[in-house]
Amino acid sequence: MIAFVSGVVAEVAEASVVLEVGGFGVEMLAPSSTLAKCQVGHSIHLRTQLLVRDEQPTLYAFHSADQITVFRRLLEVTGVGPKVALSVLSSLPVALIATAVSNQDAGLLTSAPGVGKRTAERIVLELRDRLPESLMAGAEPGGARLLAGAGEDAVAALLALGYREGQVKGVVAELAAAAPDDSAETLIRKALARLR
Repeated sequence: MIAFVSGVVAEVAEASVVLEVGGFGVEMLAPSSTLAKCQVGHSIHLRTQLLVRDEQPTLYAFHSADQITVFRRLLEVTGVGPKVALSVLSSLPVALIATAVSNQDAGLLTSAPGVGKRTAERIVLELRDRLPESLMAGAEPGGARLLAGAGEDAVAALLALGYREGQVKGVVAELAAAAPDDSAETLIRKALARLR
């Protein structure tokens, strides 16, 4: 198994990164948060997971131990493959995934493309006892802090505009976690930029 790859970023695409390692170009699929940390010409160290499906080996890369742990746990969920697992990790930070599982909030997980209500409910049910205690301990009880006050107002306004609840909650929760002091108006403006 290939536990990690360290090298110079040669190319960053929409869903993958190519690292130059010892004269070879190693292409790896990665979530958007990992790709955001990859800058062409800079060295980086990425944790990896090699999966072989239909005799086709594919390498997946992650910038944190928590990400690769959640990826592996998602693959254990019935009906969740690597594409859906990457989609979840691209749409939500690990802390929000843990919060959704801890609070049994399947709606938050439906913000990831390819994750419907039934799949989200399975993820919540099957990961309840599988995520590490360190992640679950950091989960927000009731999602209270993530969507309190301005976050709740922003979600309500975006729902009134016709956006899907799962999509809106995930985006607003991520924005609120990144900037807890933002007003509802600021959160709405930032969310609209992402949702378009």
